[in-house]
Amino acid sequence: MTDPVGKLPSELDQLPDRDAEETAEWAASLDAVTEHAGPHRAAYLMRRTLQHAERAGVPVPRLLETDYVNTIPTSAEPAFDGDEAMEARITAWNRWNAAAMVTRGSRFGVGGHIATFASAAWLYETGFNHFFRGKEGDGSGDQLYIQGHASPGIYARAFLDGRLSEQQLDHFRQEAGGNGLPSYPHPRRLPWLWEFPTVSMGLGPLSAIYQARFNRYLHNRSIKDTANSHVWAFLGDGEMDEPESTAALALAAREQLDNLTFVINCNLQRLDGPVRANFRVVQELEAQFRGAGWNVVKTLWGSAWDELFQLDTTGALVRRLREVPDAQFQTYATRDVAYIREHFFGTGPALAQLASVLSDAKIAECFYTSRGGHEARKVYAAYRAAVEHKGAPTVILAQTVKGYTLGKGFESKNANHQMKKLTSDEFKGMRDLLGLPIPDSAFADGLVPYGHPGADSAEVRYLQERRAALGGPAPARRVQAVALPAPEERAFKALEKGSGKQEMATTMAFVRLVKDLMRDKETGRRWVPIVPDEARTFGMESLFPSAGIYSPLGQTYEPVDRDQLMYYKEAKDGQILNEGITEAGAMADFIAASTSYATHGEPMIPFYIFYSMFGWQRTADQMWQLADQLGRGFIVGATAGRTTLTGEGLQHADGHSHLIASTNPASLNYDPAFAYEIAVIVKDGLRRMYGPEAENVFYYLTVYNEPKRQPAMPEGVEEGILRGLYRFKEGVAASAEAPRLQLLASGTAIHWALEAQELLGSDWGVTADVWSATSWGELRRDALEADEALLRGEQRTPYVTQALEGAPGPVLAVSDWMRQVPDQISQWVEQDYSSLGTDGFGLSDTREAARRHFGVDARSIAVAALAQLVKRGEVPASAVKEARERYGF
Repeated sequence: MTDPVGKLPSELDQLPDRDAEETAEWAASLDAVTEHAGPHRAAYLMRRTLQHAERAGVPVPRLLETDYVNTIPTSAEPAFDGDEAMEARITAWNRWNAAAMVTRGSRFGVGGHIATFASAAWLYETGFNHFFRGKEGDGSGDQLYIQGHASPGIYARAFLDGRLSEQQLDHFRQEAGGNGLPSYPHPRRLPWLWEFPTVSMGLGPLSAIYQARFNRYLHNRSIKDTANSHVWAFLGDGEMDEPESTAALALAAREQLDNLTFVINCNLQRLDGPVRANFRVVQELEAQFRGAGWNVVKTLWGSAWDELFQLDTTGALVRRLREVPDAQFQTYATRDVAYIREHFFGTGPALAQLASVLSDAKIAECFYTSRGGHEARKVYAAYRAAVEHKGAPTVILAQTVKGYTLGKGFESKNANHQMKKLTSDEFKGMRDLLGLPIPDSAFADGLVPYGHPGADSAEVRYLQERRAALGGPAPARRVQAVALPAPEERAFKALEKGSGKQEMATTMAFVRLVKDLMRDKETGRRWVPIVPDEARTFGMESLFPSAGIYSPLGQTYEPVDRDQLMYYKEAKDGQILNEGITEAGAMADFIAASTSYATHGEPMIPFYIFYSMFGWQRTADQMWQLADQLGRGFIVGATAGRTTLTGEGLQHADGHSHLIASTNPASLNYDPAFAYEIAVIVKDGLRRMYGPEAENVFYYLTVYNEPKRQPAMPEGVEEGILRGLYRFKEGVAASAEAPRLQLLASGTAIHWALEAQELLGSDWGVTADVWSATSWGELRRDALEADEALLRGEQRTPYVTQALEGAPGPVLAVSDWMRQVPDQISQWVEQDYSSLGTDGFGLSDTREAARRHFGVDARSIAVAALAQLVKRGEVPASAVKEARERYGF
């Protein structure tokens, strides 16, 4: 229904009006202002009224967008706590060396990016000189998420600081010799410097939010005092297009993460051109962040604009700035002053009058160089406002020019992201602009020289004194060896005994094990259970009342199931991270927890359990980030396999996560069949990741929701479990001449293999040995290492070859995965090798029907085994046809 003038009624029309006459007077006043002073004046008064109401605590909706001006006016800027001239010289050296490093590397075709750091230099330098806390002071220091393309500038600063040499700079992007620098922030490649991988766009902002949240988690659980740690994430305005970049904004505001600051470098350009060619990305981002509940600080204009704003008595300049699209503003930075006078100021009499009193030099300064992100005082004011703001995270929208100080051939050009070098003449022009004492003779060998004022120079002393006052070098990664004691054996022994007559799914076995380990007096509180809103699916609801679900607000309501034993309990010191429906968020949790040993010197033991289909397939990029960040912990793909999750269908049926996982060198992948195998694997994982010789690996375990009787652990199988293969049940031969073969099975498929073993023996007189293949991936890893040893002149037999040595007959491998998973080991098996698997898309049906569909059930295994024996001439050719008929194919 609409009102008489054809507009939808607002929510206010549904509220009672206690004084309609007063309301009408307010509306009439607004109409009068609009008529006599114009709509712009009316809009101004409305915005000022709303701002005043917000400051006064009147509950009205916040403005989502403000004028295209600095949030902090010049008159309100705090005193600058430093030597501006000295910091300008330091920044100049870093600009020079960043560009020189990339240009020198271009001789070898290794590339690099110059324009990003050139635009963002002051955003970093101001932080390093005044705000970023190092790890040598109190607490853990700050966590810095550096924009990947700005890495040359960080290397340049480390060079000035004496942490890198010229030789290392000359090996930028040349790592094969072991002395080089990685292209971007890669902790695995440069573990003493980088803490957080960020160049996979969108993962930096997502991870920064969850890192800030995990800092609070550690603090609220009294594990580490992180009150003085601040998370800084440096991002590009183009990067904000990635859905991951903004996926957790509401979480950060909801949990009041005022220990978090986003610094978005708004140079208005992405890799190929303008970020918002026909729109204004700063205004869009402001509305997005304000709407999510963030504190927004816009740092757009440099001090040269102050005169223009003072002369703008009508507001025409501010209105014009609000309407110019980004691509046009980018163009202004590349055209002459006459063009700007015509196309910017020539759009109305008030602007024309303003331009008439401005010199060409003033207009050029404003439109070519004067941006808020290029002035230390402006950036300092924004950072000070961010760290002093309480109750919400802050985003700083800093406007810059991409390629700033690199010369007109670079600045604001669409192609500057792909421009990898400057000519000698361009470097000399840059030198003169920056005022660096580098003589022309330094270019004599045809290479641009590095510049350094000297280890004892005033610049270096100032830099180092600033860093010492802030707690030491940054960025820096520090690992203090803190080995965790091994938990008591009791929890593992429970699974090693088996389940007797009771049936238990391996998912439940894992959850029971972790629940017992969380009770350990020494290490129990270090477990971090992470689940994306499926805890009840995995039988984890019993942890709710005992461990509690983490919430920084505690529990402000009475839960609906409060009178039940396993009620939904939230607590400020809760141990469980129950993430809601976000696998990406849960993975970000895991990464923060799994690297706490380095970030905070506090080893934590995260386990993240999820629908296996929604792990590697959805978040493999974050798994790679986890490996790069040297994370440790247990990732658990529950409801694993393509046929065990009955009824859920194609998008829930995982038959390939182990194949994806095998591509990650840091991931140790296991597909255990029995509860005791889980106990052995987890126990060894704790030793490898948290013992005295801690390794930078993580574990991927797949567990199944299919209840089965769990046998007791046979003697002497521990090595085989960990290495990937052992004989679980030897077949009983009817005679010495009976045909024989080897059945290799992983996960739930071992039950089909055991049934097939019975069928082959009773129906066909064939003897089959059944092997538990706990890890196809570890078998392959070992075999590849043996091959590499051979290239070094060393003789080593792969474990899978050794284990199957002398085993008679062909080998038939089967799993609930596509055939490529078990086929990973085929080339190192000396016997005839074949496999069965669940290739194709999943489907909804009973487990039995799905397994018959894919040809992996016990009867299909028996037929396939007979077919292999027919090829060898060990059973009659008619056996396969007869078996198919007998088993109803």
